[in-house]
Amino acid sequence: MFEDCFLTSTHSVQIHTIEIIGKGLGSPSKSSFKMVFSRSVNHLSAAVVLIFLCCHTVALNSVAQNKNAIPTLSRRQFGLQLPAATSVAAIIGGTAFTPTAGAATTLASPIAERFESDILTSPPITAGTRYTGHENLYFPSWMEGEWDATQTLVSTKAPLGLKFVGGPQGSLEIAQKTMDEQAKRLNEPVNLKLRFVKTTFGVVEDRAFNLRSRLNSFAGKNVVASVDYADVRESNRASILAAGGTETDPLTTTLVYFKGPAAQKTFVISHGQDPLDNDTWSGYELDRSIFALTNQSTAPPVTTDTEALYSFNRIGNDEIKGRLRLAGYLTPQGDQLYFDAKNRAVSLNDYTLTLRRTSNAT
Repeated sequence: MFEDCFLTSTHSVQIHTIEIIGKGLGSPSKSSFKMVFSRSVNHLSAAVVLIFLCCHTVALNSVAQNKNAIPTLSRRQFGLQLPAATSVAAIIGGTAFTPTAGAATTLASPIAERFESDILTSPPITAGTRYTGHENLYFPSWMEGEWDATQTLVSTKAPLGLKFVGGPQGSLEIAQKTMDEQAKRLNEPVNLKLRFVKTTFGVVEDRAFNLRSRLNSFAGKNVVASVDYADVRESNRASILAAGGTETDPLTTTLVYFKGPAAQKTFVISHGQDPLDNDTWSGYELDRSIFALTNQSTAPPVTTDTEALYSFNRIGNDEIKGRLRLAGYLTPQGDQLYFDAKNRAVSLNDYTLTLRRTSNAT
């Protein structure tokens, strides 16, 4: 029997990083198992997806066929049904999503200051407001290139209280257990590679490369089968080419297929940056991720919103020190405490970042 599988995402993408903690993995021939997902200690980037990766795909398939073996989920409860129009096909092929209701209309402070407060409100939706077709978060020119990065979790918090990370029913037992598991990851450095590329419009993150790197590095093994870009109105290949870009310029929407019957599609629904101050830069990105099974399972998809806050300081041409904060927000799909949260972050995870230019990078 599968006793527990805790999956905590440290970057929805982005950051989209995934930490997998598997406990008591038993024989896949058992007809029932229990999956306990945290609601949002790291605002799970792959609650549904990575169960296949840390457990056994065959076990999941057998559960899908056994109505008496329904998993118990605290992050997103499979019993909570989304509208009938929301299907796996719509998620994988769709290109537009309605912003979270009631999102804040103004940021409370410059982006760099959002690292200092434990009470954060979801940033305003910016997707679809510029209509250029090549929207993106642009990084300073000195970040262009490939980097050997070290990312270390230094703080994890539930600023609104444990019940907000304890599942739809606000289970304090599940919340505490999840926080305890997350605490075990403190001060553990994770090494990965990151790449930022120069385009006609500015330096952007190579999302396909970085997303694969983050997921595999935090999982400790290769869990990604493929990463592709998807066209949306805000960022699409035709508009980029028409504006003088190239076929290889990264888009903002990614589609990940895992080595298991699951997929993740991530949209950038808000982004911004503080003015560049010589060697210091701060920016943010709010990502909406949709996770779905790609087999015959009728389990509904999972939606998460995660804000990634970046602060970078250039030490020299070949070294950058930085901070990363991941703020998890509830969504109306399956989170009964969504309105109680009032668009405030329910989880905060702070990391230190060190980037050193890869020696063989051109």
